[in-house]
Amino acid sequence: MQAQASSIESTNINDRVTNSPEPQVYQVRTQLLSKGRSDYVLASTDLMSVRIKCYAQGGENVLHSHPGEDHTFVVLAGKARFFGKDGEVAELSRNQGILLPRGTYYKFQSCGDEPLVLLRVGAEKEKLPVSRIGVDGESLPGKSKANKHEDGVPIEGVFYE
Repeated sequence: MQAQASSIESTNINDRVTNSPEPQVYQVRTQLLSKGRSDYVLASTDLMSVRIKCYAQGGENVLHSHPGEDHTFVVLAGKARFFGKDGEVAELSRNQGILLPRGTYYKFQSCGDEPLVLLRVGAEKEKLPVSRIGVDGESLPGKSKANKHEDGVPIEGVFYE
């Protein structure tokens, strides 16, 4: 009995380059806040997003998890205190970061004398029906009272850039 040859689909490297998506250029800039928080997408693909977030002094969210997304935060300005299910994990200042694998429960708060500015990069292999859950296992929308959301109040003419 003769073994059947398996076919291997070949891809021309020139086709990949010609049909590739365009790069996205973005500026890491956001208006600072006297109250509340802001969250803006700077660039994204079907797998990854880059966001800039600003929290006024004392701003925070609640313990939650992103079951389908690995993500990282880098502190650009201010200070952030991160907590896990068992309490404080780390206090981060400028140019320090934290990597949160998908499913990790965490929360953070702005704990410095100035607004907290974070660069957030996330990657999802697949889109799940619920992107954020609370410790009760239920959906927890980011812009909800349950997540301590408060609309940002800009400081006129003052930006992180």
